[in-house]
Amino acid sequence: MAEPRSYRYYEFVMAAFVTVLICSNLIGPAKIAQLELPVIGTFVIGAGALFFPISYVFGDILTEVYGYVRARKVIWAGFAGLGFASFMAAVVVALPPAPFWQHQGAYEIAFGATWRIVGASMIAYFCGEFVNSYVLAKMKILTAGKWLWTRTIGSTVVGEAVDSALFYPLAFYGSGIIPDEKLPLVMLAQFVAKVGVEVAFTPITYKVVGWLKRAEHEDYYDRKTDFNPFTLKA
Repeated sequence: MAEPRSYRYYEFVMAAFVTVLICSNLIGPAKIAQLELPVIGTFVIGAGALFFPISYVFGDILTEVYGYVRARKVIWAGFAGLGFASFMAAVVVALPPAPFWQHQGAYEIAFGATWRIVGASMIAYFCGEFVNSYVLAKMKILTAGKWLWTRTIGSTVVGEAVDSALFYPLAFYGSGIIPDEKLPLVMLAQFVAKVGVEVAFTPITYKVVGWLKRAEHEDYYDRKTDFNPFTLKA
């Protein structure tokens, strides 16, 4: 049996992916930002949406360079990390504060997401990331490795659409936090913002992908890949 290939930078890309994922889900969602943009005008967005799409950039890089199977391991690592971070946040928020500590309310606002929102976030992440990786791997074969931008943007459009379509109804429908009639508008705004980040990062994605392919001597094509997301077999 041939020894599995080892790579110099795969673990670093994995660490970057998981870090961005956890930070964008743990730090960003508590703040709603309002931006004044030229032409568009006032634009309201969850702060996490500015950084969460970067995880899709890393997901694209992983699938493009190392293939779906190795990207699948990273997606599962991110899922486990996100689950532990959510569990830790819940435990820390629930611990009774010392009488002299006066910041429990602020801490609950920042880190006290309900389990409904946490569950919705994890389901949306899992489905969106796997769809993103699958679409990119298939498009790479269809385009014979040409036109990288069509794969990175195309897969992100589909993946982010799945993510937004799952997260907002699961997290907020009927909750009263966001009026039900406003959910489609919020979903659309978040989707456009996330895809916009991917588009803006396209030149950087090109440079990183090109550099990694040369450094790792790898440019994987998923022609005989088992795309089952529920296995970690190579």
